[in-house]
Amino acid sequence: MSIPIDRRAFLKLGASAASAHWASQHGWSFVPRPLPQAAPAKRILIIGAGLAGLVAGYELTQAGHDVIILEAKLRPGGHVLTLREPFSDGLYADAGAARIPDNHDLTLHYVQQFGLTLVPFYPANLTTITLIGGKRIPTPAGQQLDLSQVPLSLTPEERQLGLSGLVVKYLGAALSAIGDPGTPDWPPGPAKSYDQITMAEFLREQGASAGAIELLEWPYATAEDDRASLLWILRETLYESHEKTRYKITGGTDLLPRAFASKLQDKIQYGSPVVRIEQDPSKVRVITTQSGTHHMFEADHLICAVPFPPLRRVEIRPAFSAAKRKAIAELAYDSATRVILQCRTRFWEKEKANGFGMSDLPQEIWHPTFDQPGTRGLLASYLFSGVARRTGAMAHDQRLEFIAHELEKVYPGLLDNLEGGVAQVWDADQWEGGAYALPSPGQMMAICAAIDRPEGRVHFAGDHTSRWPGWMQGALQSGLRAAQEVNGDR
Repeated sequence: MSIPIDRRAFLKLGASAASAHWASQHGWSFVPRPLPQAAPAKRILIIGAGLAGLVAGYELTQAGHDVIILEAKLRPGGHVLTLREPFSDGLYADAGAARIPDNHDLTLHYVQQFGLTLVPFYPANLTTITLIGGKRIPTPAGQQLDLSQVPLSLTPEERQLGLSGLVVKYLGAALSAIGDPGTPDWPPGPAKSYDQITMAEFLREQGASAGAIELLEWPYATAEDDRASLLWILRETLYESHEKTRYKITGGTDLLPRAFASKLQDKIQYGSPVVRIEQDPSKVRVITTQSGTHHMFEADHLICAVPFPPLRRVEIRPAFSAAKRKAIAELAYDSATRVILQCRTRFWEKEKANGFGMSDLPQEIWHPTFDQPGTRGLLASYLFSGVARRTGAMAHDQRLEFIAHELEKVYPGLLDNLEGGVAQVWDADQWEGGAYALPSPGQMMAICAAIDRPEGRVHFAGDHTSRWPGWMQGALQSGLRAAQEVNGDR
């Protein structure tokens, strides 16, 4: 099947018609060219061994520079996290970045370069299950959710339009108005107003029913807890409207950062959280702490490739510009919690279901082991925004019990097959501080313009500094941009 019928899917379907003026072959390509060889070589510090820091370190090393990467954790990857324990039978699941759209050329380039194998993220057959108002609605592969079966307050016209029709009716004009996000002066003047409002507020202005608004918000938020700028959502939708399918890396997504790390090896220093950054006209210095002992590193340039929440705790001398300080202090991050349950059997297959789905909790449901051998299976509940914060705040056992009972509603029989589970609460990760940057209304125009600009000898990378926040494509693109800045700075 193609992308499951969730919010991103039906936004995608409608956006294809609404943005027909935007050519699918948009002319940008982020497939990297080797950096010119260093003459002379520079000493470069990189904070963060996520994909942004790793790709910058890799390409700068290839160009002949002396690179040191300082990573607070004991592993590479950042938001890329594959869990293999405590699951049995060799099963694994991604608790962070997992999906690779087929138009994310930069991600696909490095997957190919390192000889990794891709498979479809979603199975090509069987049905998905959507749970709304306690009603289970099976949807055959390749079809949209049948709105005549949905127990929500929709107008007769909305039911007849279907999900993609709702997008065209209520968001089509806005999608057309935002233009090409790849242009340097994006967004155009009229589109800037979309940064001042949430999608739920905009849909109400367009006359959408309460039921239609919830359908368009699920499974990433509810109308009540949607905190995102509509402009951010429209840009994301436009990108996704040009996808045809999505892939995943066989063996786990963390094979990609591990491939980078294997090339860098002793250039990465793990367990090295940064507590201070200082610079003068000729050098930049970083102080880390390990077991109460401080260590200083000096270099010609620094690439800061960590999310802003942990950067807020780092002392900066001299202080960054007012615009940069504002961005670091105020940029909003979304919450995400992923709960992964191990089941004794893949019982859902008895009713020809594929283990994927959605509910009005809201949650997105994945079956990450559909292509893995064995009789046991893993089901993952992917929670965002308000429900992710509420679930993340629960005690571990309470969280597992809550999600198990919620998944039982979608896939009856889960409780009889449940063997245990784990959870990843990204808000609770002190070195991430959330899932990904998700600007609140007003922030794209007010603070995001300064987000990727260098501050003296300090350069910035990370998916939050790109136009693909929350995607591996954004992390890789930002790391290459920062590497190019450093390499070309004489």
